[in-house]
Amino acid sequence: MLFKKLSALNKPLLLLMFALLAFGLYSIYSATWMRETHFTLSQFCWLLLCIPLFFATAFIDYRWVRLGAIPIYGVALLGLLAVMLFGVKVYGARSWLNLGFCRFQPSELAVVSGVMVLALYLSNSEKRPPIIRILVCGAIMGLPWILVLVQPNLGGAIVWLPIFFAMLYAANVPARYLLTLILLGISFIPLMVNFGMKPYQRDRITVFLDPSLDPQGAGWNINQSLNAIGSGGLFGKGFKAANTLNELGYLPSTIVHNDFIFSVLGEQHGFVGGFFLLMAFASFVLIGLTIADQANDPFGRLLAIGIIFLFFTHTFMNIGMTIGVTPITGLPLPLISYGGSFILVSMLSLGLLQSIWIHRKLVY
Repeated sequence: MLFKKLSALNKPLLLLMFALLAFGLYSIYSATWMRETHFTLSQFCWLLLCIPLFFATAFIDYRWVRLGAIPIYGVALLGLLAVMLFGVKVYGARSWLNLGFCRFQPSELAVVSGVMVLALYLSNSEKRPPIIRILVCGAIMGLPWILVLVQPNLGGAIVWLPIFFAMLYAANVPARYLLTLILLGISFIPLMVNFGMKPYQRDRITVFLDPSLDPQGAGWNINQSLNAIGSGGLFGKGFKAANTLNELGYLPSTIVHNDFIFSVLGEQHGFVGGFFLLMAFASFVLIGLTIADQANDPFGRLLAIGIIFLFFTHTFMNIGMTIGVTPITGLPLPLISYGGSFILVSMLSLGLLQSIWIHRKLVY
């Protein structure tokens, strides 16, 4: 049975996953080789832990998630509450728990557990009125979303929104309800910017709209990121090229291996390298949508949609902030950026996606 499930894995997704993980190790090393701490070994150790977790999750029938979704969601909420009380403050946000041997970010587990619970509810509420389904899903999302927002972790809060709307749409909630919600949300943006954000977060919005306003302060990171990517040209400067903006310290050394790793890749490998990486992520999303389309039941389909939009949002926001398309939010690039808790949650999510594919022909 184990060999049968191994042979039933979605091979394109599996190969693409390992290719991106390997490229991620290379990218972390290439971003930090000139520094005393380059994080590559630490990321490799996390992978040694997470790859067995991926296969274990893939081989277990995803329908068992129905039993564990709410308990995992509860653990994630407790983690978010623990952050408020005992969390470690990093770069202005109290988002991390110090576990001694590592730091863990509960907001990442909260998103995945939230996807599980949303999929569980939406798959069993087809006959309920749309407004009731929206309100219940809003409550499921709302509590962890608020706890993440007050850390303050704007990026972690933004991730929820595309997932929320994508899953509601996939669950056949009429588009007019979703459009109304989106318009209401847009109307609250000025209020949130003026009263719900820290000064440094408002500065990020300001320099996103006009990077030239504070080039030596809040606009430094985005301007240097644009310079680095632009200087890569068509084919880039190459691996370990001399006098790159990253080597010279113009890119933020403390987060270049996670938040701004695409800036390094753009400088080293140019437009061509960035294009192929984007095509890899696009293929990743298309394969995931195919798995969702062929899922055996509504729960599997909605779970796959939530996972894919989690990866899509992280990819879009991370690359977007390095090229000035989105504000700087501190979201890592999936499978590429350094980060133990995020790679753990990512591999768990991909295991669930493979499980949906492996067990799609089983009927209960």
